[in-house]
Amino acid sequence: MAQPYSARSRAIEPFHVMALLARANQLQAEGCDVIHLEIGEPDFTTAAPIVAAGQAALAAGHTRYTAAQGIPALREAIAGFYAQRYRLSIDPQRILITPGGSGALLLATSLLVDPGKHWLLADPGYPCNRHFLRLIEGAAQLVPVGPEVRYQLTPELVERHWDRDSVGALVASPANPTGTLLQRDELAGLSRALKDRGGHLVVDEIYHGLTYGVDAASVLEVDDEAFVLNSFSKYFGMTGWRLGWLVAPPAAVPELQKLAQNLYISAPSMAQHAALACFEPQTLEILEQRREAFAQRRDFLLPALRELGFNIAVEPEGAFYLYADISAFGGDAFAFCKHFLETEHVAFTPGLDFGRHQAGQHVRFAYTQSQMRLQQAVERIARGLKTWRPHAF
Repeated sequence: MAQPYSARSRAIEPFHVMALLARANQLQAEGCDVIHLEIGEPDFTTAAPIVAAGQAALAAGHTRYTAAQGIPALREAIAGFYAQRYRLSIDPQRILITPGGSGALLLATSLLVDPGKHWLLADPGYPCNRHFLRLIEGAAQLVPVGPEVRYQLTPELVERHWDRDSVGALVASPANPTGTLLQRDELAGLSRALKDRGGHLVVDEIYHGLTYGVDAASVLEVDDEAFVLNSFSKYFGMTGWRLGWLVAPPAAVPELQKLAQNLYISAPSMAQHAALACFEPQTLEILEQRREAFAQRRDFLLPALRELGFNIAVEPEGAFYLYADISAFGGDAFAFCKHFLETEHVAFTPGLDFGRHQAGQHVRFAYTQSQMRLQQAVERIARGLKTWRPHAF
């Protein structure tokens, strides 16, 4: 008899929403009009200047491996972006280009976490963070957070939950699934709390650029030793190109280069050359127009859901999600999501995908559809609430 699969593989949970997505796709194949509010992917295709740059890269033969750290031109362009947007002087040598933000997370966890050690993570939070830690035989210490702290870790929570196996903390600003930000002074407080304990601060800034009415501060403005994860997927709209980056302290770069060489050799060459167009004025103008569209969608969907009885205690300042408490309606979040998919053909995500803290009473809506589709979704949800019965599924 074959040996069982590894314990680490068995411990990593699937996305619960994938079962709903499979059913949503089946309903679509059967001719149903499904409104997708479940997946965190912008509905906009990649901006035309980026696509053109990718096509030109292919035509020029940029299809071979690059250096593990990424092409110098792109690292320099990212450094220029930090100078323009944050007024920060970042040495391009500190930047590693990775296969998506996931590649940056893989490098950071592999570098900083030994077997049996852990990072503190906010619960709710992005599920892959804890799964990557399990993959490298570390662990996530999930810290329950709620609207009273805007679903974010605080220095007081770090002090309360830190133990002898803690080696750092990973926070996200803006956060998935809640869309909340950490202000500059809050990032500075977390930095001090971690340094006082000899720990590392890692900040997911993947949704930077997608903020509404406020600019997101980078942790590098207050802590030059922090590790920053970022991606071309969200603000830059390059989800399928699989491209991200990691900013690290200078001393960490040689070790990270070695890890990158062994883990994935290099990020996709064509995608790196295409991403050079991200920082051109005409591209940024397109991206800013899209940010305004997301702001309008949030400003429509947030009050509309609240009016229907969803409790969204904290107004999100970034990303493209609303994290809603469904306690007023009763029942379990997964059954709630299934009800609306089956009866009204609106798909959204159960809180189970984002952790354990009150997960059964929360759902996440992604406002990654046009405002017309969001209006249709609200109408359908209003109708579906009239037929919802707890424990119906």
